[in-house]
Amino acid sequence: QLQLVESGGGLVQPGGSLRLSCAASGFTLENYIIGWFRQAPGKEREGLSCSSISGRHTLHADSVKGRFTISRDNAKNTVYLQMNSLKPEDTAVYFCAADSSGSYYCGNSIDKYDYWGQGTQVTVSS
Repeated sequence: QLQLVESGGGLVQPGGSLRLSCAASGFTLENYIIGWFRQAPGKEREGLSCSSISGRHTLHADSVKGRFTISRDNAKNTVYLQMNSLKPEDTAVYFCAADSSGSYYCGNSIDKYDYWGQGTQVTVSS
């Protein structure tokens, strides 16, 4: 059974940092494009960051560019999202997802992704 599990969410003060993890079971993440998304209450799911299969190509939404970084640890079958300089507007449920298309480049479009985790809550508040 293919499964993605996010962890690392929590409550953090504005300006703080968190590192989210996305661990896979039942398949090998290094063969998939991986994306991070978030969804705040009453808003649509938003694509944030993605990593190509090789990891050489990454893409970040303007809303997180310069603050969030996506990385892979293939030995641990895990992908990370390092989030710095967090703002209250970053409060949302964060999801990771896997794209099995084999494309060279990654994208932040929701419909490209086949497998999704359950999400982890991130709350930025003083």
